[in-house]
Amino acid sequence: MCNMKLRGKQKRYLRSEAHHLKPIFQIGKDGLSEVWLDEVLKALDKRELLKVNILQNSLVEIEDVKEFIENNSDAQVIQTIGNVLVLFKKSDKAENQKISVKVAEL
Repeated sequence: MCNMKLRGKQKRYLRSEAHHLKPIFQIGKDGLSEVWLDEVLKALDKRELLKVNILQNSLVEIEDVKEFIENNSDAQVIQTIGNVLVLFKKSDKAENQKISVKVAEL
């Protein structure tokens, strides 16, 4: 997948922007699926930055989730903290490109 390669300064900015966010997606015992990823990508297209929480009863490890997301989409995992992943993807719609504009300036 074609990802914009982020530099350290850009990742630090994204981590600071994500700090106050609450996870809006969860991975439970059903694990990962294309349908789940499609929903995450739709939300990323609106927000550009979000958190995903892996629940205690999930059968997948955080590294599996990171690999699944990065191999099957343009989204990037910016940070993992415990069972939470921070995801970033530049929006396809210009009106939703608030964070990515700032990132490009850094």
